[in-house]
Formats: sequence, C-alpha cells, structure tokens
Amino acid sequence: MAPAAPHHADNNNQDSAAKKVKLEQNVGKPSRVIHIRNIPNETTEAEIIQLGLPFGRVTNVLVLKGKNQAFLEMAEEISAVAMVAYFGGCVAQLRGRAVYVQFSNHKELKTDQTHSNAQSASAQAALQAAQVISNSAGAALVAGAGAALQPANGGTEIQGGPNTVLRVIIEHMLYPIVLDVLYSIFQRYGKVLKIVTFTKNNSFQALIQYPDTVSAQTAKTALDGQNIYNGCCTLRIDYSKMTCLNVKYNNDKSRDYTNPTLPSGDGDAHQLLTSELTPQRARLALALASRMSGGVLAPPFLGLGSGLASPYGVGVGGVGLPAFGALTLTPASPALRALAAPPMPLATVLLVSNLNEEMVTPDALFTLFGVYGDVQRVKILYNKKDSALIQMAEPHQAHLAMTHMDKLRVFGKAMRVMLSKHQTVQLPKEGQPDAGLTRDYSQSPLHRFKKPGSKNYQNIYPPSATLHLSNIPATVSEEDIKEAFTKRGFTIKAFKFFPKDRKMALVQLLSIDEAVAALIKMHNHQLSESNHLRVSFSKSSI
Repeated sequence: MAPAAPHHADNNNQDSAAKKVKLEQNVGKPSRVIHIRNIPNETTEAEIIQLGLPFGRVTNVLVLKGKNQAFLEMAEEISAVAMVAYFGGCVAQLRGRAVYVQFSNHKELKTDQTHSNAQSASAQAALQAAQVISNSAGAALVAGAGAALQPANGGTEIQGGPNTVLRVIIEHMLYPIVLDVLYSIFQRYGKVLKIVTFTKNNSFQALIQYPDTVSAQTAKTALDGQNIYNGCCTLRIDYSKMTCLNVKYNNDKSRDYTNPTLPSGDGDAHQLLTSELTPQRARLALALASRMSGGVLAPPFLGLGSGLASPYGVGVGGVGLPAFGALTLTPASPALRALAAPPMPLATVLLVSNLNEEMVTPDALFTLFGVYGDVQRVKILYNKKDSALIQMAEPHQAHLAMTHMDKLRVFGKAMRVMLSKHQTVQLPKEGQPDAGLTRDYSQSPLHRFKKPGSKNYQNIYPPSATLHLSNIPATVSEEDIKEAFTKRGFTIKAFKFFPKDRKMALVQLLSIDEAVAALIKMHNHQLSESNHLRVSFSKSSI
C-alpha cells in the first residue's frame, strides 16, 4: 500500500479527517514525514511517537485509525532517515503486529484548523511528553557525555536518575533466561549499569538500570512485547519506581557492572558469572545452544519481526551476529534455546507415576498433557497401571509439561512427572496383550501446536482453578455451559463471557483439582453440530 498522493487526499476529503490533511508532494525522496502502515486499530499517538523518539525530536503526529496508518513528523530530516534505515533492517512492531515504516510522499505534515491536532488531547499530551524527553536528552548532550552519571562513594557506584530503571517481566518462559542473556540484549541500547533478577508471583523478573532516561526509553520502545525465542519468553517492560539499584553481590542473580570487585555472596561457584559477558563466553553459549533441535532462529532471538534484529545485523538469511563472533545463523539453523545455560536434554518421552489407575485413561492423559504440547503416544504400563509413558512432539514441550504438572493432583493423587530414558513409546506388537492401554495420537486433529510459532504458545499457563473456554457458538448461553459442566459433576463458582468476544469465557471451579478434572472431561465437548468446546488453564480469575 503506497502513500496517498496529496491530490488524492484532497479529492476524497469528505471521507475522514485523515483525507483532509494538506501535504506537499515530495515523491521518491527522503522526508521529515514518516508513513507507518498496518498499525493496530487501538494504536495511540504516544505509541507512534515512541517509535520515532529514539531517533530525534518529534514535531507532529497523526493517527488514521480507520486506515490502520499513521504519519510522524520529525524535527530534522536526518532523524527520519535514521529511523527508516533502522526499520529497514528489522520489522517494527506495535502491540505484537508488524508495522511498515517508510518515507511519506510529503515534506511537511499540516492539518486543517477543523482537524487540528490541538483538538486531540491525547496527541497533544503525547507531543508534550516527547518534547520533555527530547529536552532531557539535549541537556545531557550539552553537559557532555556521561553528565547524567552521578558518581558516589568515591566513584565506585554510578547513580541513574528517574526512569532510568526498567522493570522487565518475562512471560511464557518456556526456556530458562539467565542474567547474561538479558545483558547481551539490553546493552545494545545503552550502557547497562546494573541488573537484578528475581522471581515474583511465579514469574521471572528483572530490574535493569541505565545511566540516563534516553537509553532506558530507547530500550523500552525497541524491546517491549518482543519474544526472546520463537513464540515464547516475551518481554514486558515498564519503568520501575526505583531510581537506583543497590547491588550487593555479583553472581548469577545480580550484577553491578560499575563495581566488578563485589563478592559473589556464595563462594566461588559463581565466579564464572561475575564478569561481563565476553565474546568468548557468548560464542561458547551459542555453540552449546546450536546443538539443540527444534525451531528456527529468526531475526535474532527468534522474534518474528523482532526489534532485536537491527543491533546485530539485518534479519535472517545467513547474516552473522557480530556480538557473538563469527557464527553464521541461517533459517535452517537449530533454535537458540538458552544462551549461557547448559544444554537441555533432548528427551521427548515422560515417565508419569502415582496415577489413579481406577480413573486414568490414555485419552485423559492425552487431553491433560496436550495443554502443554502435542502428545504423540500414550502407554499406560500393563503391569503397573499407576504409571505411564507419554511421548511429546518436541523436547521443550516435554520440559514444559514436566515443569507445570509434576506433583499436580489428578483424580485425587499427586502425579509425578519426570523425563524417561526411552526415546520413543513403542506400539504393541500384533498379538501382544495391551487391553487398549497404548494409543497413537500422532494424527490427532486436537493438537494445539501443529503450526510453527503457534499463538497457543502465548497462552500457556500453570494449572489453576479458572479455565479458559473458547469456540463457543453464538447460540449457546451461559446457562447451557453451566448445565454441561453440572451434568459432568462439576460445581461452577463463577462464570463470565469475554465482553468483546462471546466466543470465549472464563469459568471458575471450586479448586485446582476440580479444574483439572473438568478440563479432562470437558475439552472437546460438543456444543453444537459444528462446535466443540476448547478448554485450557487461565492466568485470570473471576
């Protein structure tokens, strides 16, 4: 979709405010005005401004929500050139959608008085905020490089100002993320002073301190919402209320890069992790990771259209990552599972024990374990019916299932889940007694993760008392769903349709145990001739 020419806009100015924009034509040349296409409907002026802010001062913005387009005017043409060049090497993203950045056909962004940006409170506020940030950056530059750094304690500690500390939450963490991975990502947007990692509310989080607000803003704009690995390990970034991190130890949980003499806090075991990430260590980590199977490395760190791409080079297709030495990664390269972490075993078969042998069936195990991966085969052991072997499609799915379901109570017993030494689950030979205890599900239409990079990876949560229901037809009411659960022996504590999409709902059971049983029995329950209920665990409660 090419930018609209000015005469085209004028000829159709009755359609929308967007088409009343008066612009000077400048076809085929760099311009201060940037044209951004394919933006989500709910995109705000502030989000558009954030895309351009790292490159220079923003002087005007116009969002055409009905057209899924926006225009951004920079104070200087050189800033616009830098922005277009940057996003020519990686795909920009807004709210998880790839957007396209190019020069506008016009030199200047002007609006009619009847459609002035002054009438848009949100646009005006966003431009004022951008002006404040730009002024702060200018003041830091005038004062000289590093003027925002305030040495303390004889210069051994560097203190950042307000909004220099980012809070990072990693969602859908299928693979372990270590401190050095975060450093290698965030240091591309400014000098990282300190990092502290911790677990809170069952989620892995980090606090990352920069010396100035401009670096923090740039990192937040570029990285928020990006995936570290394909379809998982999503970065959610906001500003911390803290203005300076107090790091006591340099180890695998925290690091003060301004004071490398800090103790490790727990002996010599972490000495390897007390120095900054060196190219040699990064190459070693990458070499370990490169032996792992599954997945494809996309513009680096596997995020589709990731903002992580540009600092390392341009996209996929055999482009090496300079920060990681001479290794060249192509679309056929194995997935990067965990930088600076030991290789994950490649087992796909799980040994499950302490099952309720009176109630468990292959189908029940297929449904439950299918929440975390595509189950290929299930074998309940003939001579030990409280145990079973379950083969998943991918090693990371096996690890995910083991992480979330080991010690989970299923039908009244705490199930144990561990990796098996078996490479595959063997089907019974002809004439061998089996009693229907072994099933092959490799061709099942109920697999949730058949498509590479499936969005279902983004909706994986630990077992909870609240279930997420989907694929509900318009003809089915709340009472119909409650009745279906009640007939199967379940008590509904609360129920709520999604306000904007009645194809989905949340249902809360009395306990996690009951929710597990309900998921097993109600997933794929027929609601109409063409609709079967889809059930998974929810991160929300009612």
